[in-house]
Amino acid sequence: MTTTSYKNVTKQITSNLAPLRASVPQVMKSFTEMGKAAIADGALDAKTKELIALAIGIATRCDGCIGFHTKALARLGATKAEVHETLGVAVYMGGGPSAMYAANAVAAFDEFMAETPLSSLPAEQ
Repeated sequence: MTTTSYKNVTKQITSNLAPLRASVPQVMKSFTEMGKAAIADGALDAKTKELIALAIGIATRCDGCIGFHTKALARLGATKAEVHETLGVAVYMGGGPSAMYAANAVAAFDEFMAETPLSSLPAEQ
């Protein structure tokens, strides 16, 4: 079991980004807008895009990416099966190191799902 709290990781990164948002506001605003545009529903829905982002975060060994994307997936109503299948693809593409980060993503998703009210989740298809 990981000892990392992904709630703390995301809070700390958000806090650490504050000076950057102040010093280069246009860059950070543009990055935020790009993220919103990339995740917006289109041919792929937002949940599918977040699953892709999680897989890329794992393959690139980005703890912050794991935190923010598992948090979004919990909010979007991803199932454990959907997350785990995505992790399987990430491990396939990234090898052994991705397996270690996939284990962290399991813990992160579980952590965020524990605080997501069941009434806010969409019905499973």
